[in-house]
Amino acid sequence: MAEIINMPRLSDTMEEGTVATWLKKVGDKIEEGDILAEIETDKATMEFESFHEGVLLHIGVQEGETTKVDELLAIIGEEGEDISALLSGAKEEAPKVEVKEDTDTSAVESTSQEIPEGVIVVTMPRLSDTMEEGTVATWMKKVGEQVEEGDILAEIETDKATMEFESFQSGTLLYIGLNEGDSAKVDSLLAIIGPEGTDVSEIAKNFTMAGAPAKKEEAPKAVAPKKEAPKKEVAKPAAKKASTSSSSKGRVFVSPLAKKMAEEKGINLSQVTGSGENGRIVKRDIENFTPAASAASVGKFVPTGQEDFDEVPNSNMRKAIAKNLAKSKFTAPHYYLNVEFDMENAIAFRKQYNSIPDTKISYNDMIVKACALALKQHPQVNSQWFDDRMQLNNHVHIGVAVAVPDGLLVPVVKFANEQSLPQIGAAVREFAGKARSKKLALDEMEGSTFTISNLGMFGIESFTSIINQPNSAILSVGNIIEKPVVKEGKIVVGNTMKLTLACDHRTVDGATGAQFLQTLKEYIENPVTMLV
Repeated sequence: MAEIINMPRLSDTMEEGTVATWLKKVGDKIEEGDILAEIETDKATMEFESFHEGVLLHIGVQEGETTKVDELLAIIGEEGEDISALLSGAKEEAPKVEVKEDTDTSAVESTSQEIPEGVIVVTMPRLSDTMEEGTVATWMKKVGEQVEEGDILAEIETDKATMEFESFQSGTLLYIGLNEGDSAKVDSLLAIIGPEGTDVSEIAKNFTMAGAPAKKEEAPKAVAPKKEAPKKEVAKPAAKKASTSSSSKGRVFVSPLAKKMAEEKGINLSQVTGSGENGRIVKRDIENFTPAASAASVGKFVPTGQEDFDEVPNSNMRKAIAKNLAKSKFTAPHYYLNVEFDMENAIAFRKQYNSIPDTKISYNDMIVKACALALKQHPQVNSQWFDDRMQLNNHVHIGVAVAVPDGLLVPVVKFANEQSLPQIGAAVREFAGKARSKKLALDEMEGSTFTISNLGMFGIESFTSIINQPNSAILSVGNIIEKPVVKEGKIVVGNTMKLTLACDHRTVDGATGAQFLQTLKEYIENPVTMLV
């Protein structure tokens, strides 16, 4: 049956979108995951992928045209299917036909009952173009509190980052549909906002019955009409019971700050008793934690070799990374080119460059700059593969992999070939800081044409990486090693660095990759040429 695809909400503040480019045309076969179009939002131009399979039967918004969120964008169905009825009644029927995953409405009204005036149902927003579900990391407001338009309601963990979700309405927070740590699909019930004292228990119940997935754990009770009702949100017996393990069904409830502190101190969270609401582990619990005395310390026999493990639920970011890397590894035919560069001139160049007051560049900054210049000479390595074409990029946007606790983020240094070494260094340091504090914006992680992964600072001599699609290549950078080398027939002490270029054989042939590395070698071993 034909499916109506509406203009999606690709950012938390998006109200309308412009079709920048259609990547499919009417009559084309569509597979789930195919990129339908590039859509310009209020923040960035983003790829919009299809959640359906079939034939593209109709395009409702032409390139360059703008339409509101949830308006008809396209129709996908079976080849030759009659869609005249859908086209004539698209405005009335679209919400019923469309699969919820293709839209994002930050505030919707239930169709199953009369909603009191001023009451707004807030649903799980789609905060990234690939987001299918979200996890509430932290609630910034609690039931009974006043919410103003623009206030941050919660921190939502998506498949890409943890992002602040702001309210578009003013009122009292009457109901919370997900506890901290709980996950739900996009468009599931997140919260209800309205006039103080409004009974919204039936609204929440009917919304869940209408199709929103029920939570695994008991939902918090809605605020009753009485003014003192918000006090019922403090679960006294439950808190005591939960505090014995700070978990339910293996899940540990912990604030982001407490989790970070525990990781830094090497504390096993399953051993910590939470004193926060509903047994949640908070900062003071980590600060006051003292490991229990072992049986051996009081003279008792302790058996050795006991099996033990901790379970950590996969975050949305971790699941997305796994999905994307598996797709890249098993769809792009990888091959690897290994080289070793002489770093003597690079070491001397960096030392001299950093002698300039208020100037500090790293070897990684030099590699980013060298790659950017080399890519301009070898556009085939700076390319992207599509089913019907190959895109040779004239611009150079280099993604720099940054390790974070939940996985790997790749902020992008745009137009890297046009930037100076200090500019590149400043950009990379800023992005790394934002990545580790989960403050990277979506547009700062999009658009890379080539990726660099550097593990040299961890003492890794050489390694291989999986291509960050849709890039055609990724460069793995090891550390600088002091070792004996042969120069002019004599064995002397030298400094070398090993690099591995992983290439997609669909776009980059072996000789092409080798020529790129030769150009890169000239820049790295003679870094003054990067300034010419």
